[in-house]
Amino acid sequence: MSNAKTLSFVHRFEPATETGRPPLLLLHGTGGDEADLIPLGRAAAPGSALVSPRGQVLENGMPRFFRRLAEGVFDEADIRRRADDLADFVEEARAAYGLAAPIALGFSNGANIAAATLLLRPEALAGAVLLRAMVPLSTPPVADLAGKPVLLLSGMVDSIVPAENASRLAGQLRDAGADVEHAVLPAGHGLSQVDLTRVAGWVQRQWTLAAPRSVSAA
Repeated sequence: MSNAKTLSFVHRFEPATETGRPPLLLLHGTGGDEADLIPLGRAAAPGSALVSPRGQVLENGMPRFFRRLAEGVFDEADIRRRADDLADFVEEARAAYGLAAPIALGFSNGANIAAATLLLRPEALAGAVLLRAMVPLSTPPVADLAGKPVLLLSGMVDSIVPAENASRLAGQLRDAGADVEHAVLPAGHGLSQVDLTRVAGWVQRQWTLAAPRSVSAA
């Protein structure tokens, strides 16, 4: 079910069915749309509110979240602009739907814009799951990501994201203070059941850490 309001991005919204679960911001890969990651979000974070925007850039008719000049070569000025736009949309969505700051769950192009948004507008996100992400900005801005949890899942035989690049992104996020868990899975650029299992376990840990502790009476 989608209860989307008219905001700056075309999007889908699914309300939470359990209180206290962290909302997810779902960010699709190239050629996807606002429906693409809904099943992954439901499976990885049952009960959480889901907000899934459609990228506003078209590449040969395929939606993306920012422009690229060639495979693996990004238009960094456009990344900065689009990260601001996405962060502003998150503020709109939080006000419209009464949400806490979401955890971004992005795949490929969606993971790259999530990483850029973390670095450029850290207040917009509570953390991020970055699936097959690479460094979005050659010179990362100074950012304070202290305590923000990040799960970065790379593919061992990913033909698009070099291993060194993914490791460099993990290092940039750690240097900014994020609590980064980086795993290299036996996979390519596409997602696998192992990704879902890792993401679901990680999201559950974030929910457990955020859940209020009960205090026994003395």
